[in-house]
Amino acid sequence: MMEKETMENMQQPENESQTEQDSTIDISSGPDDSATQSDNGKEIEQLKAQVAEFKEKYLRQVAEFDNFRKRNAKERLELIQTAGKEVITSLLDVLDDFDRAQSQISKSADIESVSEGINLVFNKFRNTMQSKGLKPMECKGQPFDPDLHEAVTEVPVPSEDMKGKVVDEVQKGYYLNDKIIRHAKVVVGK
Repeated sequence: MMEKETMENMQQPENESQTEQDSTIDISSGPDDSATQSDNGKEIEQLKAQVAEFKEKYLRQVAEFDNFRKRNAKERLELIQTAGKEVITSLLDVLDDFDRAQSQISKSADIESVSEGINLVFNKFRNTMQSKGLKPMECKGQPFDPDLHEAVTEVPVPSEDMKGKVVDEVQKGYYLNDKIIRHAKVVVGK
């Protein structure tokens, strides 16, 4: 057993000296090292220039996007403020006709001519609204549809074929360019 321990002790110093030799690094600089350092310096300068270029591009993109966002918000605000301008302008003629009709009502005693004038103004108003995309819903006699109609009440009907259908319209419903803007208030048969 003793021989074994002595052999292990003898081997140990050999291993330690090998690890010391392996861990030492030669840091002496030769002629090739200065060329490598100058190449590294050039590469670093190129990378710094690239980073500066990318940073400038990024800042320009951020500024451009911010300007776009501000311009878009301004245009949206202007659009909202003037959205009804076209419709209101087209209704001014109808308003003028109503003013004329009102002044004629106070002067005239002929009910028939006043009624005819009011009907002309009303038809002009309806046509102007239709030209802007407004369409009334046709509800009477149609099956009740909760997506289109708002049931005000139910009334008993004399025939079975009118059950679940619209019997009367309390308030007209309207579409604007095929989109519902007001649901019809209806009376449904039960």
